[in-house]
Amino acid sequence: MIQLNYKSFGQGFPLIIIHGLFGTLDNWQTIAKLFAEKYSVFILDLRNHGRSPHVDGLFNYSILAEDIKDFMEQNWIYKAHLLGHSMGGKTAMQFALNYPEMVEKLVVVDIAPKSYKGGHEKILNALNSLDLNTLTDRKFAEAHLLKLLHENSTVQFLLKNLSRNKEGGFEWKMNLSNLIENYEHILDNIIIENHFDQPTLFIKGDKSDYILEKDYNFIRSIFTNSKIIEIKEAGHWVHADQPQELYNIVYDFLND
Repeated sequence: MIQLNYKSFGQGFPLIIIHGLFGTLDNWQTIAKLFAEKYSVFILDLRNHGRSPHVDGLFNYSILAEDIKDFMEQNWIYKAHLLGHSMGGKTAMQFALNYPEMVEKLVVVDIAPKSYKGGHEKILNALNSLDLNTLTDRKFAEAHLLKLLHENSTVQFLLKNLSRNKEGGFEWKMNLSNLIENYEHILDNIIIENHFDQPTLFIKGDKSDYILEKDYNFIRSIFTNSKIIEIKEAGHWVHADQPQELYNIVYDFLND
């Protein structure tokens, strides 16, 4: 059992928010503070991310779901709303299927309960090509990643994982070698042995191809009380592209 790093805001019924791959709890802090007007909001760093423990070995959705259960029990939370984005969405789905009695309502942002073909290899290779042993300047890291990835917003997001260590050099907040080693498990489907009947909301960005129309029937066969809403002018990082719209839709769903 590990202890996940977290921040909490507000008072009321618990709402747990789970970030995606390469993310940290900070990605959701602004939205969490909005929800804190009505809920006790907990934003977490998943294992091998942010300030949570780095644990070598297997990294998959069953293990991540177990971490959420341990977190809830450590904090005397016996039922909560769950909101997860991307890899965090799959974690939330796995948790809901494994422990349905602990979930009041489920929100899944821009991910489906299926396996994916990949797409992060370029990012993983770029991050791995940065020699932190010799890195002395954050600007060099930025230039190096830009040269390989060509997308400033992606590079700025990834650089949130780069932090100075006590010796004055740099280190990754994420356990990069373990994420590379377990990448196929991150792409993999969750384990589906039953269905989840509590209210569930899937949110997709209209510019994202993570949830396709052909996935809708499969989603509804597992999450039997679910609806799917598309947010305009949003890609995969819906919470960065359309934060207010996302907040409004989730708030209405949780209070319905």
